[in-house]
Amino acid sequence: MKTIYLDNAGTTQVSPEVKKAMLPFFDEEYGNASSLHFLGQQAREKLEEARADIAKCLNCLPDEIFFTSGGSESDNWAITSACREGARKGKKHIITSAFEHHAVLNTVKKLEREGFTVTYLPVYENGIVKVEDVKNAITDDTALVTIMYANNEIGTLQPIEEIANLCNEKGVLFHCDAVQAVGHVEIDLQKLKIDMLSMSAHKFHGPKGVGALFKRKNRRIDSFILGGTQEMNKRAGTENVGGCVGMAVALNEACKHLKENIERETKLRDMLFDELTKIPHSRVNGDREKRLPNNFNMSFEGIEGEGLILLLSDSGICASSGSACTSGSLDPSHVLLSIGLIQDVAHGSLRLTLSEYNNEEEINFTIKEVKRIVEYLRSFSPLWKDYEKGVKNHVI
Repeated sequence: MKTIYLDNAGTTQVSPEVKKAMLPFFDEEYGNASSLHFLGQQAREKLEEARADIAKCLNCLPDEIFFTSGGSESDNWAITSACREGARKGKKHIITSAFEHHAVLNTVKKLEREGFTVTYLPVYENGIVKVEDVKNAITDDTALVTIMYANNEIGTLQPIEEIANLCNEKGVLFHCDAVQAVGHVEIDLQKLKIDMLSMSAHKFHGPKGVGALFKRKNRRIDSFILGGTQEMNKRAGTENVGGCVGMAVALNEACKHLKENIERETKLRDMLFDELTKIPHSRVNGDREKRLPNNFNMSFEGIEGEGLILLLSDSGICASSGSACTSGSLDPSHVLLSIGLIQDVAHGSLRLTLSEYNNEEEINFTIKEVKRIVEYLRSFSPLWKDYEKGVKNHVI
């Protein structure tokens, strides 16, 4: 049975180019980048080349890129550091949105327990933060605004340029979790007035366990891991040189083919929407146009998303109902609840996320299987029978 992989928001396949670039660092160029001997200095050179390549892709300075273990660490580091700086100035207010990734929300909640106040902005039915809400929430006490670039479940793109401009005007630090956006949409950090931005290699065909934090040159950041002098004295620990090189190659490939990948993925995504919205009592989650080119998310009334995912898996289709970080939870997605879905509808959600490796044949098969499985699940659902008998009113 052929595998059809449609869970690229969870993780992506490492590209052949990345695999080839990383292999020498396991058995030939294995030096510690902090060592003075020639193998160590070779590793240092490759590490700094990778940093420069990533900076070039994002149009920023190499010494504004700090390597991390991934998006969650980058989010934790940026938010914690910004709030510590704010506290030193007597500012202890944070602004974020209700549907951020848990790497942001749980960090903010921890700071809330430590005495910070937090404003959780609504995202409305279309899954988009309003700039006016950010503006109204900013006070003289605001230390940080942290809003994601694109939502990890429903893929909606936020008005990041406008929010960044507003924060810059107000003199408030702005952090952006761009884990789902980097490598999938154009990001120019000279143009965008973002102070800190998080990214993760495995979301754009790089290796797992490596990411980066962009920190604008004129902004202060506290050390996050104490020990040696790595990462410009800000993050101790022997650098994962092979992983960093793999991340740079992956991002370079993504940026080089960005336009054609966007066109390809948007076409396939819209095939899914055009056909699966024909299923009665279904709905698109989030704005259909202002979303990542590779993100499809819908809810189907009268079914359980878990059953849909497992039956799709039996057909060789890898899908999800939300974030991989919370897939073990039986609670409905906080993202879907934040855009106004009731629990029964939120439980019946399906997220399909594409890559340039997908094709029309795979999408047509997926459409056929989703239609078949939704009908099958509804055929023995007590809830669906209540809807059909008029015992309960349809909510979609």
